[in-house]
Amino acid sequence: MPQSIISDRVSERPLAPAAHASGAGSVSDDLLFRKVAWRVIPFLFVCYVVSFLDRINIGFAQLQMKHDLGFSDAMYGLGAAIFYIGYVLCEVPSNMLLARFGARRTFMRIMLLWGIASTCMMFVHTPTHFYALRFLLGVFEAGFFPGIVLYLTYWFPPRRRAAVFSIFFAGVAVAGVLGGLVSGWIMRDMGGVMGLEGWRWMFAIEGLPAVLLGLMAAFWLVDGPEQARWLSDVEKAQLLAQREGASSAHSAHSAHASRSFGAALRNPRVYLFAFIYFSLTCASLTLNFWMPLMIRDFGVHDVLAISLYTVIPNAVGAVGLMLIARRSDRRGERRWHFAACTVGGGVALSLLTLHLASFAAMMAILSMAAVLIFAALPIFWAVPPAYLSGKAAAAGIALISSIGITSGIVSPWAIGLIKTHTGSMDNALYILAALLVASGAALLIGVPAPDRAR
Repeated sequence: MPQSIISDRVSERPLAPAAHASGAGSVSDDLLFRKVAWRVIPFLFVCYVVSFLDRINIGFAQLQMKHDLGFSDAMYGLGAAIFYIGYVLCEVPSNMLLARFGARRTFMRIMLLWGIASTCMMFVHTPTHFYALRFLLGVFEAGFFPGIVLYLTYWFPPRRRAAVFSIFFAGVAVAGVLGGLVSGWIMRDMGGVMGLEGWRWMFAIEGLPAVLLGLMAAFWLVDGPEQARWLSDVEKAQLLAQREGASSAHSAHSAHASRSFGAALRNPRVYLFAFIYFSLTCASLTLNFWMPLMIRDFGVHDVLAISLYTVIPNAVGAVGLMLIARRSDRRGERRWHFAACTVGGGVALSLLTLHLASFAAMMAILSMAAVLIFAALPIFWAVPPAYLSGKAAAAGIALISSIGITSGIVSPWAIGLIKTHTGSMDNALYILAALLVASGAALLIGVPAPDRAR
């Protein structure tokens, strides 16, 4: 990860002097957060890229797997959806375990188990094998993303979070780029090696890095600033003072902030955020799982060529989302940035139903959809932490994520059914476009302007 990316993301205007830790030897905010970013972000970024690659590589596998095993689009969509059943069931418990036992042990457990499950996908022969392993992969990976969101709040104050989160959501696009570059090559050139199909080799090779990263987490991660030996006592005090000061500043604007899981369950704004996240992830997961098939429908049939073409919208999306999230941080504004992204993304998805004869035009529309939909994710996740504090943060963030991510149960399966019965994704794209527009309106209406990022 280039130095300029991290430096630009975490080096924004400093807090007011009153927010600084007092005492001799204090350092500037920019230097402190740059130091924290270089220690915390790169490792978690790589972990997140690998986790998402393991989650979405069945999107590439389907180009061969469905034919080899006799799976229909509906069966594939159901297998993609079953991952999220396990994920949703275990996400809140996993995040609460992080708050209790710490990030180091939680992330280590998650990565080791999901890496093993992902690698075992190479042994799939029947629909039952496929469904069972997808369910286990969801169980084991549950809590990883909300765990990252929670963990980053230990290190960065609210006004810096959209830019920091954008780095991780760029990981979604980077995973797509890597999948396009690596998965297609493995599936085409390793097919037949030791008598195994190419898609089996893809699962084996792409699952092992998670196991290695899980082992590394035991030595690299700490549970929070208090345990960071690489920070001086003055730096720890300064970091903690900013975090606590930010929490106090938000309390006047957080009537729904709570300190228990029960109170989080009773917070209506949690469910508003969950609906917004549901709508948003319906669209983003469609790009993650179905992009290779969309490009094939554009007229490309070679497996390697399809995988390479997926690099374009993912790479454009990675750059675009970081630029848009950085602008949102600098302006201190979330609501209208989010609405612009969701409405624009909905329009782009609708335009994909035109089926233009020009391959370049269709790729441009797909790339625009990727930029706007991916950019909405970090902007959204900069908002909910302002309404949750203390012990409720872990449960509340996980609750929003787990309810919202039920889109992963509904969306792939529903799209698979629609495509199986109509031969087209057009109706599904119209529904997704409407959901995106609704999510933008929900944030504008449900989150008043004074609660924008600080």
